[in-house]
Amino acid sequence: MKNIFFTLLILLSLTACNNDDNNNGSTNPVDQLPPATQTGENSFGCLLDGEAFIPRGGTNPLDCVYQLVDGGYYFGLQGNKRNSNNDLVGISVGTNSLQLFENQTYQLLENTTNNAQGIYSFYSSSINNYYTSQTHTGELTITKLDIENQIVSGTFWFDVQDNDGVVHQIREGRFDMQYTQ
Repeated sequence: MKNIFFTLLILLSLTACNNDDNNNGSTNPVDQLPPATQTGENSFGCLLDGEAFIPRGGTNPLDCVYQLVDGGYYFGLQGNKRNSNNDLVGISVGTNSLQLFENQTYQLLENTTNNAQGIYSFYSSSINNYYTSQTHTGELTITKLDIENQIVSGTFWFDVQDNDGVVHQIREGRFDMQYTQ
């Protein structure tokens, strides 16, 4: 009788576990995103067309750099994950020869010198990168930039249009990263 009781107790405890610790049981996609922090937690998340996008898996799911190259500052933040078809999907924000400052908001426009841009990438049988533009824009806000400890935190949102004319909406983006130089 004692063995049956312990077996039932173990089975009950195993079935009551929740494997999704990020969302506290919530079905709201925003609640599934990592919290907005400013301590270098190496976290990144956003909504991609209304669904939670959190980088995971693969060899380099999350990367952040901020470098001074030939007199220009270049920021690059990317998050990648595999979708249900095992295609690699990426969300990125970056700057092209544009210095960042804390508590500043940057328009995400086209990928040209002295601009910031947003990128939606889809890697299936070919590589497809879709950039923000003058028509499909967004914003990047830097909430913390700690040069000494190499921490950058902020928020972002943007729209991009793919080759089929579909506009993808990236919303509620947040990150708290230790960057490399």
